[in-house]
Amino acid sequence: MTETDDNKFMRRCLELASKAEGLTYPNPMVGSVVVYDGKILGEGYHLRSGKSHAEVNAINSVSDKTKLKFSTLYVNLEPCSHFGETPPCADFIISKGIPRVVIGTIDTSEKVSGKGVTRLREAGCDVKSGILEAECRRLNRRFFIFHEKRRPYITLKWAKSTDGYLDIIRSGDQKREPTWITGKPERVLVHKWRASEQSILVGAGTVRADNPHLNVREWKGSDPLKLILSSSGSLNIGSSVNNTNKKTVVFTHNSTAGIPDVLNVMLKEDISSSVQICEYLYSSGIQSLFIEGGAEVLNHFISTGLWDEARIFTGEEHFREGVKAPLINGILFSKTVFSGSLLEIYLRNGS
Repeated sequence: MTETDDNKFMRRCLELASKAEGLTYPNPMVGSVVVYDGKILGEGYHLRSGKSHAEVNAINSVSDKTKLKFSTLYVNLEPCSHFGETPPCADFIISKGIPRVVIGTIDTSEKVSGKGVTRLREAGCDVKSGILEAECRRLNRRFFIFHEKRRPYITLKWAKSTDGYLDIIRSGDQKREPTWITGKPERVLVHKWRASEQSILVGAGTVRADNPHLNVREWKGSDPLKLILSSSGSLNIGSSVNNTNKKTVVFTHNSTAGIPDVLNVMLKEDISSSVQICEYLYSSGIQSLFIEGGAEVLNHFISTGLWDEARIFTGEEHFREGVKAPLINGILFSKTVFSGSLLEIYLRNGS
């Protein structure tokens, strides 16, 4: 196979893997194809934790198994080499006599970390790795950050007016609807994002002002774990926040808060709240955190350097005054134009 062919078939692995976004936790997203004489004989992807892995599904989908001994197996992540909920994929590949394996990127988690490649090579397989490695790591960025940095992958999201405000300041305690900066397509996209993440965080001010649902309504998928940062613990959680099956976790410095119907997690005064929240989520096996506001919470995570990705919508309205949007330095990853807004995605250096 040429390098161009390897790239082409690896892209198909990525396409397959992405079909299960948000469904495979705590496992990564993996796709695999079996290629014989330049043509795909079989393909598959990992559907969810506990189900067969991508390599097994791809191999089992091949109708003529006699061709496996002359085929190449492509997979975007190193095949596992340990017994978990399923047997090792490396052993399964070896048992089928597949002579060549092309891998997108090495699995850096402690249980694998090169052991799958070693096992394949010791069995005589020709193994090639690092094909579209950046794209393969990008797809499973939550998995990699969780295992390599021992914290969740953190995505920030906000929408701002064209002159840089998140919201209009209202006088008094007047109840109001949120100030919508974006349109319906953007809001559907945000719900798709929520379905891909394991947890979602807002500050107490956002809860008081907007009474958000923090769930997935405009897209098919599971609701993320709801997190609220309320330093004072002075919080009356409305019906919208609690109107899902997911438990709500409130992080507070006030040991006497006793907010009902939630899990109260006490924060220490001498350690950054962002650090403590990340430690709690890591210990709970949560690989991703989606932060939707407000300004104080977003600025806190930015100031402590605990973010990996920022998704920023800029609308067409001028507010002239209000709540200033955060300022952030990062690498521009992509731009998307909607009918009434611009979406820019930034990545933090080193993420």
